[in-house]
Amino acid sequence: MQDNLSTILSLEVPIVVRLGQRALKVGEVMRWVPGALIELPKNADEPLELLVNNRQIATGSAVKVGENFGLRVSQVGSLPDRISAVASS
Repeated sequence: MQDNLSTILSLEVPIVVRLGQRALKVGEVMRWVPGALIELPKNADEPLELLVNNRQIATGSAVKVGENFGLRVSQVGSLPDRISAVASS
């Protein structure tokens, strides 16, 4: 049993940090060019969403880590919610 748990806990799952989302018409997307701006209906102060398998499991704020972006987690969902998100992948 412990070996199975160790194997499961060592699996890698893709995560996504969602800045915001918006529905657009295909025609609008086809007109994009470098430098185009896409306005998102989200205040810049609002937390970002951390998703596993398209299911939110945490929120946080963007931070700079060296030359990269990172996410400082400020809230984490319940353990059952996190397990459910991972299990549905």
